[in-house]
Amino acid sequence: MRIGLCQLTATTDPEENLAAVQDHVRRAARDGARLVVFPEASMVRFGVPLGQVAQPLDGPWAEGVRAVARETGVTVVAGMFTPASDGRVANTLLATGPTVEESYDKIHLYDAFGFKESDTVAAGSRVVTLDVDGVRVGLATCYDLRFPELFRAHADAGAALSVLPAAWAAGPGKQAQWDLLVRARALDATVWLVAVDQCGSGPGADPEEPTAAPTGVGHSTLVGPDGTVRAQLGDGPELLVAEADIEETARVRRAVAVLDNRRL
Repeated sequence: MRIGLCQLTATTDPEENLAAVQDHVRRAARDGARLVVFPEASMVRFGVPLGQVAQPLDGPWAEGVRAVARETGVTVVAGMFTPASDGRVANTLLATGPTVEESYDKIHLYDAFGFKESDTVAAGSRVVTLDVDGVRVGLATCYDLRFPELFRAHADAGAALSVLPAAWAAGPGKQAQWDLLVRARALDATVWLVAVDQCGSGPGADPEEPTAAPTGVGHSTLVGPDGTVRAQLGDGPELLVAEADIEETARVRRAVAVLDNRRL
């Protein structure tokens, strides 16, 4: 499977961000991508009143993503915010394509490092997998990366690959933690992991310097089911189309049967 990793920094303007998403999808499709993944909060970045910008899954932003997915014939996963029933919003992944129409609301909210996502975001509760070109794919978002049981749940549901859009907030040690955790989660569940992060807050942004609201540290990564990095971007805006050999998942699981060998 050819997969597009679209690393960018979202602005506060959903229309501007939609245009960037559509451009990246077209470019990735021209390079043969069948699955194109964008960061968390691609519709609009954190740090603005999310309730004022949230849109339903049949709103104009999601419809714009669906339109480019139909145009190009690829499946797109992108982060947005949707209204929640209690006045907060949901941190939602939209997954849409020729045979896919699904969404995932982030389960584990980022109440850490001085930021409290749960003040404005309601947690999801549903593990979501979907099929892209016959490949089962699991959905996760950013802080979910710290919870290996979610990725094992993807594998238990038949996933050979998980995608993780993120806005991995900068700060001391955060890039090193990102690099470690994306490899660990792939290895825990013996899945391919497509981890796509937002870039830093500006040119030359220091990944060790905390930001008031999460943007990202870049370094979007494709990790194999054996935990090895197969492709990784730098800290700036970039598009990479990389290949994942899905049959490798089965080979690794035969060699290291950690899912079958679990006792707890």
